[in-house]
Amino acid sequence: MDDLELLIDLHLEADRQGPSGNDETRFSVLLSGLKGMKDLKVADIGCGTGASTLVLAEELDANVTAVDFLPPFLERLKVTAESKGLAEPVSTLEASMETLPFEEQSLDAIWSEGAIYNMGFENGVKAWRRFLKPGGILAVSELTWLTNERPKELEQYWMQEYSEVALASEKLAILEKNGYSAIGYFPLSKRCWLENYYHPMQARFTEFLSRNDNSEPAQAIVAAEKQEISLYERFSAFFSYGYYVAKKVSN
Repeated sequence: MDDLELLIDLHLEADRQGPSGNDETRFSVLLSGLKGMKDLKVADIGCGTGASTLVLAEELDANVTAVDFLPPFLERLKVTAESKGLAEPVSTLEASMETLPFEEQSLDAIWSEGAIYNMGFENGVKAWRRFLKPGGILAVSELTWLTNERPKELEQYWMQEYSEVALASEKLAILEKNGYSAIGYFPLSKRCWLENYYHPMQARFTEFLSRNDNSEPAQAIVAAEKQEISLYERFSAFFSYGYYVAKKVSN
């Protein structure tokens, strides 16, 4: 297996491929002002196995298109949606977030939890804006500093992994510069990281390594995940994902 196949193997049975929670998705829906509106068209970009997709389908009167470039995640989402009676409002789309096939001004909302970093925050909010109707909603979670100063070890790690990590004020300024009006922002809690993401992943490490014959690439992936978990456990006061909800202004 190459590294991508190993990562799929590690995360395929997970409810979430990054920190978040159902309550947090519901709160973002509340902030959006979309609840109660009819016949919405929504895209969930970088959906993984679809935890956020399913919440959106439950909370909104909407056709929700779940977008990911990894077919195994989409196949698992289809099975879960069927089991929850959500097969009708949920459809899946295998596509890169950089080459989305949506028509311009066709979507009432775009969600993306923990995935926009693959494009970069500013590139993503710029590129996706054209798909939103005037007044359409963008709701994304993004790695965010919680303090103006932080430990050097932490800063060096995240600047190497994702150089666009920044304060919420800087992220909100990017949204405003690119044709959005901010509605709300909130940081994800420790529960979203530990109970919903890291602890379930840690529980899968042993079987993951066994399935992959304790290969060096598999061991390297586990070691990298353990390093990230350790940083969060020591430095959670300094960073999180920030959840940003904004409205497209003008055309």
